[in-house]
Amino acid sequence: MSKKIKLIWDFRGPSALQTAQHHAIHLNEYLIIENYSLKLTGFETIDEFYSTAYIIVEENDMLKFRDALKPHRGEWYE
Repeated sequence: MSKKIKLIWDFRGPSALQTAQHHAIHLNEYLIIENYSLKLTGFETIDEFYSTAYIIVEENDMLKFRDALKPHRGEWYE
């Protein structure tokens, strides 16, 4: 079983949640265009002025997605 990585984009300010939600839509569209088997995207609210959007990818595909999508950071996903 391959390890998975969560690529994350951080959004701050009064419109952070709306921006993260919108970004997650585009991440999902990218997965469809690339015909990628995992379809794991989403967003999280950290607080009123800080939200994130994310995509989950296989470890061996991380460089491809990182270079194409330019996430702010990444972490192991369980």
